[in-house]
Amino acid sequence: MEEDDIRYRALCANDPRFDGLFFVGIKTTGIYCRSLCPARRAHQKNCTFYNTAAAAEGSGYRPCLRCRPELAPSCSPYEQQFNKAAALIAQIQGGALNGEKRLTDLATRHGLSVRQLRRIVKGAAGVTPVQLAQTSRLLLAKQLLTESELPVTEIAFASGFASLRRFNELFAASYSMPPSRFRRVPRRASSIRPGGALELRLAYRPPLAWDALLAFLKPRAIPGVESVESGIYRRTLQIGEGRGTLDVSLDAPANQLRVQISSGLTPVLQVLLARVRDLFDLHSRPSLVDEHLARSKHLSALVKRCPGLRVPGTMDSFELAWRAVLGQQVSVVGASTLAGRFAKRFGEPFEEPRGALTGFTPRPEEVARTSVREIAAIGIPLKRAQSLQALAGLCCDEPELLAPGSPADRVRENLQTLPGIGPWTAEYVVMRALRWPDAFPASDLGIKRALKRESPNECLELAKDWSPWRSYAALHLWTSLSDKD
Repeated sequence: MEEDDIRYRALCANDPRFDGLFFVGIKTTGIYCRSLCPARRAHQKNCTFYNTAAAAEGSGYRPCLRCRPELAPSCSPYEQQFNKAAALIAQIQGGALNGEKRLTDLATRHGLSVRQLRRIVKGAAGVTPVQLAQTSRLLLAKQLLTESELPVTEIAFASGFASLRRFNELFAASYSMPPSRFRRVPRRASSIRPGGALELRLAYRPPLAWDALLAFLKPRAIPGVESVESGIYRRTLQIGEGRGTLDVSLDAPANQLRVQISSGLTPVLQVLLARVRDLFDLHSRPSLVDEHLARSKHLSALVKRCPGLRVPGTMDSFELAWRAVLGQQVSVVGASTLAGRFAKRFGEPFEEPRGALTGFTPRPEEVARTSVREIAAIGIPLKRAQSLQALAGLCCDEPELLAPGSPADRVRENLQTLPGIGPWTAEYVVMRALRWPDAFPASDLGIKRALKRESPNECLELAKDWSPWRSYAALHLWTSLSDKD
C-alpha cells in the first residue's frame, strides 16, 4: 500500500494518536490541516501529505483556522532516526535561529559547514533551516493572536521575530492576510489571567500518565524553585533576561496541557514552550513505546498498569545536572533538601515571590566562581563540591553541551572526565537533559532492585530487547517501586 493511502486512512480514522505525525494540504482550498480537522473530508485526489507544517507552508498552503495546525503535538526528534538532522530540526524549532543567532553559529556547534547544515535539514524536513524557523515563529504568532490579547508588537517579539516590520511582511507573504485577521477568530475565553499571566495550550498524544509524571517530579522538586500540588506543577524560571513563573496543569478531555506564564517570560516564549514540551515529554508517541515494551515479560504488567508513561525532561539542563550530582548516594528526599539549600545559597532571589516560589536556580557562572569550601558549606563532602564546581566550569566553557540534541556519547564522555561523576550520573543526565530515549542507568540501585539483579551488566543484558526505548523502561521500573512503597 502506498504511503499516501495509509495516511489517507489515518486521516479518515480521526484518531488523536496520529495528530501531528503528518499534515494534509487540500488542493481545492489552498489550506493545510491536521489529521483531526473537523472540516468535511476532502477526496484523496485533492490531498497532498507533508511530514511537517513547514513543508506544507513551503508548498504554498495556509494553516486551517478550524483545526489550527500550531496546536498539533510535535514529533520526537529521535523517534524515527537518531541522527544529526533530528537534533538540528529540534533546536531550530526551539528558537536556535531567533534574534541575532546565526546559521553559522548553529553549524559550528554541530561541526558542520552552513552548506552541509542546509542540505541535512532540507533532506529531512523538506525545507531550508530558515524556512523551518520562520514557520515555527509564524505558528506561535498565530496561536498568540488567536488565544491572547497581547499587543501585536509584543506577539512579534515573543514569537522570535527581530522586528515588527519583518513580522508583518512575512505574515502577509505566507498567509496572504494581515495578523489582525486572526484577531477576529472567536476565542473560547480571554487567555490573560489575573496579574497579567498568559495561558496557552500544548497538545499531546494520549494516553498521558499525568499522575505518575507528577509523582516522579514532586519528591525531586527543588524547594523555593519548584512545587507540585493539587495536580499542578509550578516553578520559577529565568531564560536570558526573561524571569517569572509558570503553572502547568492537565486538561484531559482536550488532550492538552494548560500552561500559565507570567508576563516576565513573554519575551522568551518560544524557548520556554519548547522546554515545557521537553519537561513533560509531549513529543512522545505512547502507543509506539508501550507496544514495544509490553512485549517484555518483565515490563508487560508495568506498561498495562501505567500506559502513557513519559520520561520527564528538564526546564534547565544545568539545573538537572547539578541536581543529579547532589543525588549521588543519598535518598531522593535528602537530595531535594540539599538542592533547596544550593539554590537558596547560589541562586538569585525572586523579587515577586509566589507562595513557596522564592528564588531562581543558580547559573553556572555563579557556581564556577564560588570556592569549593563555600559550596561544601551547604552540607556536602568537599569532593562533591569539587564535582559541582567542575560541572559549572564545563557548562560555562560549552554552554550548548547539555542541550537536547547533543551527541549522547560525547556528553557521557565529557561528564565522566569530571571529578566525582560516574556512569550513573552521566546516564541520568543524558536521559533527562538530552531527551535521549535509549539511556539506561544500569547501575541504579532502584533498577537493580526492580529487576532483582545484582550487577549492572546483568541489567544491561536484560534491557537489550527494550532498545530504543530503554529510558521509558527505566521510568516504568522506578514507578513500580513507588507503587510498592
